[in-house]
Amino acid sequence: MMRKILSTSNAPGGHWVGDGFPVRSLFSHMSGTNENTPFLMLDYGGPHDFAPAARPRGVDVHPHKGFETVTIVYEGEVEHGDSTGRGGVIREGDVQWMTAGEGILHKEFHSHDFTARGGRFEMVQLWVNLAARDKSAAPGYQGIEAAQIPAVELPEGAGRLRVIAGEFDGAKGPARTFSPMDVWDLRVNAGKTVTLTPPEGYNTIVVVLSGEVVLNAETRLSGPSSARLSREGGAVVVEAASDAKLLVLAGEPIDEPVAAYGPFVMNSEAEIRQAITDFQSGRFGRL
Repeated sequence: MMRKILSTSNAPGGHWVGDGFPVRSLFSHMSGTNENTPFLMLDYGGPHDFAPAARPRGVDVHPHKGFETVTIVYEGEVEHGDSTGRGGVIREGDVQWMTAGEGILHKEFHSHDFTARGGRFEMVQLWVNLAARDKSAAPGYQGIEAAQIPAVELPEGAGRLRVIAGEFDGAKGPARTFSPMDVWDLRVNAGKTVTLTPPEGYNTIVVVLSGEVVLNAETRLSGPSSARLSREGGAVVVEAASDAKLLVLAGEPIDEPVAAYGPFVMNSEAEIRQAITDFQSGRFGRL
């Protein structure tokens, strides 16, 4: 039995976040739905070629509250700093998992080395919701290096799957999450087929970043695009028409109201107003 494909979407036209991140939003809670819960938004940045520069491009200090950001770097380098005092450079294959929780300030720029040499830049930023009980969690930062992420070679030379969060075939991802979820970085070789079985009851999203695949023997997707699948259990079958790069997201739903305003994601409009007040009064710390 295969999971039902509920909807598909192609990436719309792009926009710039700061001067360093040309992104296309593959899905977003800003559409007013919570159908992808616990996942809120996914921005695909690049691929884009940057010329060498004297000053790092990026986004200066800004706040977040009530959720987590997950940044996956495919090419290039991102340098992060935040009001917890944590930060660092994430490079090709690395992941940054930041918990905004009760409120954080952070900034994201290209690293100094990447800025100086220029080159191809490609990344994803995923927003993951926090349940009401966890929105007041202390801010935190997980810098996950590529070497810490287990990679599972798939049968019959089909490709490989890196387990960023959750579990696959006995391999456990290094990311600590507040609610149960799987975040898998999947590569499928041309002409090969991979069968995945996310847990029963999880919302599942298959994101095709590049290449072309046929999903569940019925739906053809060319990157960048995404498909949302039913919560009911069953397999997800990915057949690659060309070498394909995918992100597979599966998570236990957080079926709570979502109130969102810019960089804040809470459960009510009153909580959003409080978040704005907290930010303006300096309660998110300093950077």
